[in-house]
Parts: sequence; structure tokens; C-alpha cells
Amino acid sequence: MSAFKPLPQNALITVFGGTGFLGRHIVRRLSKDGYRLRIATRRPNEALFLKTNGTPGQIDITQANIRDAASVAAALDGADGVVNAVGILYESGKQKFDAVQARGAALIADAAAKHGLAHMVHISAIGADADSASSYAKSKATGEAAVLELMPHAHILRPSIVIGPEDDFFNRFAAMAMLAPALPLIGGGETRYQPVSVFDVAEAVAACLNGAMSGIYEIGGPDIFSFKQLMELLNQETGRQRLLLPLPFFAASMIAAIAQFSTLVGMQPLLTPDQIILLKSDNIVGADFADRDLAALGIAARPIAGELDYLARFRPHGKKPS
Repeated sequence: MSAFKPLPQNALITVFGGTGFLGRHIVRRLSKDGYRLRIATRRPNEALFLKTNGTPGQIDITQANIRDAASVAAALDGADGVVNAVGILYESGKQKFDAVQARGAALIADAAAKHGLAHMVHISAIGADADSASSYAKSKATGEAAVLELMPHAHILRPSIVIGPEDDFFNRFAAMAMLAPALPLIGGGETRYQPVSVFDVAEAVAACLNGAMSGIYEIGGPDIFSFKQLMELLNQETGRQRLLLPLPFFAASMIAAIAQFSTLVGMQPLLTPDQIILLKSDNIVGADFADRDLAALGIAARPIAGELDYLARFRPHGKKPS
């Protein structure tokens, strides 16, 4: 691990994945520090909304595809630092785990090294493991290894489930609760998670660029919940009190195998076989990272109970449960 001098306030930071759920919060947070931001995205027209997060001229949009080395290199031309927040939860079309989370990360790190950048923040995930049976977890580990080989002093952040207004966790199950009389407890709902606020993850990125020691950090919220407890919290916040029915892993795997075909018509699957594999392992900060967590970055993690107001739109008639 190495310490860095904070980047000057007018430094240029290229952000890959800036239009995603986590990426847009990173852009908002970094703009407050006065950085000039270059958002590298496949579809620039769909990223124009990000310009409203900064002052005139502070945020620029450029076309880049992390499967194309030339466009990645061009996006880093003249930059002082880079943030890679690109990630996918399921595979669809050309968006494969290996292409996006392994080879894409390597292309960005390679271009950063060739441009002489000292600062790189790479978003990975708790559970990244080269020996995992999950293609998602394996690709995350491969991406980490490539980043550290090419950019040895990079910051790598491994969050647990990231929650916030546009998250893919609570929003997905809350939408299901509006239509279904019950919610599934996959594997009995015993898998443990350490949900972290998207605002805290964005704060962690800012801390890395502001001189934090380099290395790998695992970041989670202050509390650990079982999957069942998270569904109970969802019931409480939405006021819909759906039944919570245990679903064995073998049954969930069969359902997921069918559900994944929805990607062929451009739909997001409710679950995939790869996600079922991930659900078999706890997703919490490891004991080896007790001194490399949010607190080590100077951040007091927010309890998620106070971060779920965005679920108001799922409440019956929009009323807060009594």
C-alpha cells in the first residue's frame, strides 16, 4: 500500500461507467470537489444529464467502449486520474462478464499506465474470487489482478450490496411485491449481507483520490443482515407485508435457468444461475479487511434504515406505514 498526494482541485478525472447507478453518484460527489470530469460512455447522448451535476464546462462527455483499446486510450488522453465503475449483473449480447469486468478493466489499466497516470480507482465487489464457480465473481477477480499488475498502486474498492435510490436490489424486490403475494427466500434466506449506501461508496472514491493509502478495501454498512431480514425490512418500508417463502437452491436454480432466456428479448432476468451461485456465500467484509474498510478511509458508514425513503413509491397510495 502506498500513500498519494491529493489531486489538485482542477485535475481531470476520466470516469468509465458514469451513467450507471453507482457511477452517477460518483460523478455528483467528485464534481463537488471541483474536479474536471470526463465521462467515457458508449452512448454520449444518454449521458448528457450528468452535465447538470457540475458548473458550465466542468463535466465533458466522450464516446468510449471498454472493449475497444483505441477509444479507451483516447478517453484518458490528458487525464490526471481514472475511475472505473463499469460492471454488469448479468450477461446479455456482447456484454459478457469476461469482456466487461476482466478484459475491460485490463484495457483501462493498461491505457492508464501508458499515459503515466498515478491515480486509478477500480470498483470490484466483495466475493471476487479467481476460484469461484460464479463467472461474475471470477471475472471480478481477474479484473482486479490485471489492474494491480498494470497499476500496482491503484485503489480497489469491493462493496457489498450497494443500496440507494436507483439500486437493483430493493427496487427489484419492491416491484415484485407490488404484483406477487409472496417473496422468495432463496436458500432459506440465511445468506448474510452488509448493505452499503451508494453515497458512502461515492465518498470512498473521493477519499481515494484525496490521498488515501492505495490497496484493496472491502466496504460495507454498519450492520449485517440475513436475506430474510432484508425482505422483512422491505415489507416494513413498503407496508405490503408479503409472505416470505423459503425456496431451496435447487428450485431457484431451475427457475433462474428459465428466467435467463428473457435476456434474449432485451429484458432483465429476475435471477440467473450465476446469481444463485453467489447467493450461496455471505457477502460481508472479510476479517482480513477489518483495517481496510470505510472507517480506514475516514468514512462513518450510514445505517441503511435511514436510507430507504426512495421506497415510498412502492407504498400503497404512497403512505408511510404506521
